[in-house]
Amino acid sequence: MENRYIKVEYKLYAPMGESKDIQMIEETRDDMPFDFISGMNMVLDALEQQLAPLTDGQEFRIELSEDEAYGPYIPEGVQEIPAEAFFVEGKMDTEHVYEGAVVPLRNADGEQFNGTIVSITDKTVVVDLNHPLAGKNLTFQGRVLENRIATNKEIEDYLNSQGGCGGCGGCGGNCGGCGGGCC
Repeated sequence: MENRYIKVEYKLYAPMGESKDIQMIEETRDDMPFDFISGMNMVLDALEQQLAPLTDGQEFRIELSEDEAYGPYIPEGVQEIPAEAFFVEGKMDTEHVYEGAVVPLRNADGEQFNGTIVSITDKTVVVDLNHPLAGKNLTFQGRVLENRIATNKEIEDYLNSQGGCGGCGGCGGNCGGCGGGCC
């Protein structure tokens, strides 16, 4: 399977809130499009499969079930974590840790993932580890701006960005934030 460079503009709709009314929750435009390389696990599989055969200028409406999107909402994904895990210099990091904040976390195996802060007490922080769109059917409506075979350079650049070579903020590995000179 060939890797394709795909650039789209879209509006994303999902049921939100207590009433579960369908609302637009994200929008890209032709001047700020969403682009990716197929076959690189950058996009939901079902979305990528439906976008890949489309051509430049083609409009689309793609509906994904919760199973095709971010899976079902799992109540066990809501965890209580000792408040000390969020302390910096002996105090709660209130700049980054507050209700509704999405925070980076790491498990005992070193695996990184995000969690949404649900509540904070003196002793615990309740974090929802479910994806914010878990349990929701999604509808993408938009237009293909570009769809072509990806160049070797584009694929190489993507792979380097995932390995930390120049992909940690666009500094080219010279900021020291990712170990500096990581290439």
